[in-house]
Amino acid sequence: MSSSILPLTVERLGFEAGGRRLLRDVNLTLPAGGVTALLGPNGSGKSLLLRLIHGLLVPSQGRIVWQNAGRIGGRKRHAWLPQVPLMLRRSARECLLHALAAGRVPGRAALADATLERFGLSALAHQPARLLSGGEQQRLALARAAALAPEVLLLDEPTAHLDPSATREIEALIAALAAHGTTILFSTHDLAQARRLAARALVLIGGELVADGPLDQVMSHPTRPAVQAFLAGDLLW
Repeated sequence: MSSSILPLTVERLGFEAGGRRLLRDVNLTLPAGGVTALLGPNGSGKSLLLRLIHGLLVPSQGRIVWQNAGRIGGRKRHAWLPQVPLMLRRSARECLLHALAAGRVPGRAALADATLERFGLSALAHQPARLLSGGEQQRLALARAAALAPEVLLLDEPTAHLDPSATREIEALIAALAAHGTTILFSTHDLAQARRLAARALVLIGGELVADGPLDQVMSHPTRPAVQAFLAGDLLW
């Protein structure tokens, strides 16, 4: 790749809705490479932050800066996956072809078949996407995003609704994508999952970014009471 959309810079980001400040003065930088876990209890603003970064919402204050405006060659180079995958009323293969057509990717048929094989979905290629299991739908969602070759993947609780077996499959795919150079930022409240996948941790509590650093350091030496309480499993309101 001749140029990059990274680093991503988030400066004094804030978001208000219904008279409430849901995010306040969030500052972070996302460099190229690696896996970063966005940690925090439910309701802390993790999903909101990912939506803002992807451009689905407009911040109330501050700014989000991608190099090259987040696009190279006119195509957005970051992808966002919600907690519950959005499936079309089409087969798994047709869902991939639709995404590739929307992205104006050449050689779509061959790429769709290769991607299905890469993500272990070849046997399900002609099954209705909406009738796949939760784990299969999440694999298809990852495949659909990966087929567009994004530089950055934003994953919102990618295994929140999956059983342990499906969770292991998704984690293996995430690790493989990262190993092939995709920069990944994923939200989770599962500390064990963060340890398995990430080298860096961001901790968001009550709409504030209260920790940012190497995951092992953040977890073993929390510098703020709120982080210590979250890591200890105490309820935070």
